[in-house]
Amino acid sequence: MKNAFGSLLFVMFVACACSAQLTIPMGGTGSSDTNRKPARVTSRTVTGSVTDKNDKPIPEAIVYLKNPKTMAMKTYITQNDGSYRFPEVSNNTDYEVYAQKDGHKSGTKTVSQFDDRPNPVINLQVTMNKALQHALVARILAWVDFQARVGSRSAVRAGR
Repeated sequence: MKNAFGSLLFVMFVACACSAQLTIPMGGTGSSDTNRKPARVTSRTVTGSVTDKNDKPIPEAIVYLKNPKTMAMKTYITQNDGSYRFPEVSNNTDYEVYAQKDGHKSGTKTVSQFDDRPNPVINLQVTMNKALQHALVARILAWVDFQARVGSRSAVRAGR
């Protein structure tokens, strides 16, 4: 009886140990999310707005996102509120961002690969180019001069 009882106890111990081994994870990552590293984000969204020197939004401006290493270029035409959006921009690359509208250009800003913001906001301000401004003033003055000459000739013909 002692041997039978001892054998039964031994069998129950082995059975419990086997069932415990089946339910207890033996290393690995387990089913717990606390040990899991978050997935690395490889892209981000670059957004912003394009305004004039008075901070008024500029609709239909063209925003350029340029990779200076490969010279690859993406463009976006701003919404009525001057906003733009470039989704899925690589985190591992530097980009240059600038805007143009009617021959006027903003300054160029850089989105760095070391900028760890998930969604950087890059606002751009379009200003008139000084050379373009001088050329425009010269054209206006030439037109005013031309109108003054045409006006004086027509006055002579009319006998004034």
